[in-house]
Amino acid sequence: MLQPKRVKYRRVQKGKGSLKGISQRGHRLSNGMFGIKTLEQSFITSRQIEAARVAATRYMKRQGSLWIKIFPDKPITKKPLEVRMGKGKGAPEYFVAVVKPGRIMFEIGGVPIEVAKEALRLAAQKLPVKTKFVVARDFEEVI
Repeated sequence: MLQPKRVKYRRVQKGKGSLKGISQRGHRLSNGMFGIKTLEQSFITSRQIEAARVAATRYMKRQGSLWIKIFPDKPITKKPLEVRMGKGKGAPEYFVAVVKPGRIMFEIGGVPIEVAKEALRLAAQKLPVKTKFVVARDFEEVI
């Protein structure tokens, strides 16, 4: 699963302000011809990213390339069950990626459009946000 090798601070504030607005970067296709773009803001866990990656690569059967354009770098903490209030912040439990509307999350290249569409549809089912299939501007279909 994806997580940072090192972090400057073990615990960070959740900061719902980090979800406000639309994506300022990562909103254009850069590697592949096809991608999925999020239409909602959310925290996406490393487990959800991994599940989406596995679903897409299984369908593509080792043809083409898949790029993951988000990285979970925000630690989410949790206190153990049945612990009283106070006594500080809990230990880091898992990592999330903050995504805003318009962010490209996965890209695919080197496969026909039908294969890419189905692979990204299967990947999008594993994610907790509404998504949209996007195609690069310079894409021309070979008949």
